Amino acid sequence: MSGMKSGELAQFLRTCRSRVSPEELGLDGSARRRVPGLRREELAQLAGVSVDYYTRLEQGRSRSASAEVLDALATALRLTDAERQHLMDLGRPEPAVRKRRARPQRVDPATLRLVEMLDEVHSPAFVLGRRLDVLAHNRLAGALITDFRALPAADRNQARFVFFDPHARELYQDWEAVAADTVAMLRLDAGRYPDDPQLSALIGELSIHSEQFRKWWSDHKVHRRTTGSKGYHHPLVGDLTVQYQALHPAGDPDQILFVYTTEPGSASENSMRLLANWHSTENQDRELPVR
Repeated sequence: MSGMKSGELAQFLRTCRSRVSPEELGLDGSARRRVPGLRREELAQLAGVSVDYYTRLEQGRSRSASAEVLDALATALRLTDAERQHLMDLGRPEPAVRKRRARPQRVDPATLRLVEMLDEVHSPAFVLGRRLDVLAHNRLAGALITDFRALPAADRNQARFVFFDPHARELYQDWEAVAADTVAMLRLDAGRYPDDPQLSALIGELSIHSEQFRKWWSDHKVHRRTTGSKGYHHPLVGDLTVQYQALHPAGDPDQILFVYTTEPGSASENSMRLLANWHSTENQDRELPVR
């Protein structure tokens, strides 16, 4: 395990341990504790590992961890599915041979056609790749959020939009929740791709220019979007709420297809239809050029 990766594992374990209340696990929480959460020896006992071994993991001194140990720690810490996967990514031993350079991100033509067809039913849709790069979107997604195709290639990224574009703070009804989730999604990517130089550069840029990003990044929270809702305050059509689904087209774990819908008969549906009519004459959708 590289020093950088073992350090990330150590920090993640310490953060997760501090979040667990002893009382919720049936432990005595009345005794004086120097730090919040579980003690190392308590977590080690719950996970069925020695205190010395766990201490080496948390101090970044152990170069490997078995899947069984990581799974036991995840169970003891009551991690979510996304957090469990992040722990597995961080704790997985480095391969003997470095992986080949990742291939350029391209969206399958069938997925592009699906994204385009969703315009016909007034559903914004877009595809995110590694590092939350925006790989494709339909007209309605461009009208609702922003037309990423009109931006320089380096700016076609959800995290850069959320933190650096002033429009984003006005667009999202709860910008802080969206921004915090964006950081947590990047955290998940960082665990999966620890040697991605573009991801490291992006995280560094966000950390330098955003105090809020630095704070949320230090929380070590991870998030995988599946379904949910999101509120917008659009400058043309006002407030509207969408429900979203996050799908992996063609089973590709590196890409996520987001599809937005609105409640039938709702004011949000009327606003989305109005927005769709407003932008009905824009150019047809196409895949964004690969960097």
